[in-house]
Amino acid sequence: MSAQGSCDVAVRSLSSNSLSRCTHVSVISSSSNSDHATCGAPPAWIGKGLTCVCFKRKGVYERICINLTPLQEQRLQRLKNRMKVYFDASRLDHQGALKALWSASYPGQVLNGLVSEQWKEMGWQGRDPSTDFRGAGFIALENLLFFAKTFTTSFQQLLNKQGGKRATWEYPFAVAGVNVTFMIMQMLDLDASKPRNFVRPVFIQMLSESEWAFDLLYCVAFVVMDKQWLDRNATYMEFNDILKSTRAQLERELLSDDVLRIEDMPSYALLC
Repeated sequence: MSAQGSCDVAVRSLSSNSLSRCTHVSVISSSSNSDHATCGAPPAWIGKGLTCVCFKRKGVYERICINLTPLQEQRLQRLKNRMKVYFDASRLDHQGALKALWSASYPGQVLNGLVSEQWKEMGWQGRDPSTDFRGAGFIALENLLFFAKTFTTSFQQLLNKQGGKRATWEYPFAVAGVNVTFMIMQMLDLDASKPRNFVRPVFIQMLSESEWAFDLLYCVAFVVMDKQWLDRNATYMEFNDILKSTRAQLERELLSDDVLRIEDMPSYALLC
């Protein structure tokens, strides 16, 4: 099938990606009742940088394939490497990132130490924030710091629980941020040998637009989570449900016809 033919099929059968997104994406449809009839052999990677995933929609199997560009491969590998870094309190650069997060969160307020009661103000579970990174690793701290420096107003509003009708018992800001990182990592499933949905290939396409696509998506996810929290007048016990609904909204927006970059997501407008 030619590249142009692949794009035509993508537009006709899915109506979920604009023509510009078809540059490296192809979709094949079949009414066969067998996965293998459409998807062929199970391997997820066929040749260098080609990944395919199959879905059954209304009795029809559809397969989407992405042929990664060198730039996408490079950025994807860099992101995967970031996800594998554990937080190490003995590393000077990790200590520096924690101090930078404090400075960005509370400008002018002196931090007494990397282990201090002050960290509880930010929403860590105890005096030592390093114990809360186990689930998501160092990238969770990088995400918080990126949010603090890139969207200062939104970050401060969420940190200080400003705007909207707030509950007596709020979610802890910093720990919630770590959970948002972990949720996005699960949603994108970048280390899986076989992609399970369209979100991953669509996100990989977005890496062409910005190397910081993951960090931008994190900022969007955080404000979406907070908005859903307020809209539902949620309690702390409902936090996991809010995360699930946040993920569902992100997936819907990422798969919208006119969303080619993180900045195109409707919820991106919530950031300031």
